[in-house]
Amino acid sequence: MTITGANDLLRRSELDKLVSSFIDEHGDMAVERLDGEESAVDRMRESVQSMPFLSNRKLVVLREPGKQKMFSEAISEVLESIADTTDLIIYEPKIDKRGTYYKTLKKSTDFRELGELDAGALVKWTTAYTAERGGKISATDAKLLVDRVGVNQQLLKSELDKLLAYDEQISRGSIELLTEPLPQSTVFELLDATFAGNSAKAFKIYGEQRALKVEPQAIMAMLAWQLHILAVVKAAGAKSVDAIAKEAKLNPFVVRKSQGITRKLTLEYIKVLIADLLDLDLKSKRSSIDVDEALQLYLLKLSTHK
Repeated sequence: MTITGANDLLRRSELDKLVSSFIDEHGDMAVERLDGEESAVDRMRESVQSMPFLSNRKLVVLREPGKQKMFSEAISEVLESIADTTDLIIYEPKIDKRGTYYKTLKKSTDFRELGELDAGALVKWTTAYTAERGGKISATDAKLLVDRVGVNQQLLKSELDKLLAYDEQISRGSIELLTEPLPQSTVFELLDATFAGNSAKAFKIYGEQRALKVEPQAIMAMLAWQLHILAVVKAAGAKSVDAIAKEAKLNPFVVRKSQGITRKLTLEYIKVLIADLLDLDLKSKRSSIDVDEALQLYLLKLSTHK
């Protein structure tokens, strides 16, 4: 079996569930865990080939064995040599999908790729997890939390645990009091306000970021990334959210939010904005301009565009 994918929470939960189930049936002594970064390739191969001790079966968990080139190159032989009395879990958070290692694991093992959930699924999960923990949260506040902290489910769980420890009734007030918006999410809000012509809100968000010690250069970098996403989404035309996300390797949640902005813009204008931001970045590195002032003038230009 292979466990992989970008969703840290689901990936770890899946591994814990499988290992716990095996221990319940065969005992803790029947599980062997090896770190692929620290264990020799021969040691890992020996582990999957050898017979269990004091048990009729054993489970071998290999964490990121693909970090060793010799192991990944020999993956076909390793899988073929697994003892009949051994269950194998290969735990690989990230695998290069272009390589033979990935293709072999996907073809020859029970391949479980656990990706990030989209925003809608995360809102449902947030309400279900909160109820499971004995708390309450409305669908509106669950959406607010997801929009605020992003689509990383592990981070979302941590924020929910913190909020539930403060008050079992999670509200907008407690969310705004106890959580910090991700910088990337805030920059998206900055662009959204700017393109909506709401310069007051845009400058308020910018000021909040600067108060949090986020440097103008960092804000420029995040703006560049967001504008790149807008260009990709706009260029995709009428393609579905899922198709754009798959082709561009973006989260569907990000694509869906970006589509709201791109309806107001042409692709040519987005390209101009990217070029202008690049020019601003180059000037900030080659001359002694006031980057804060220059970046705010850039935002003002965006907010007054018709």
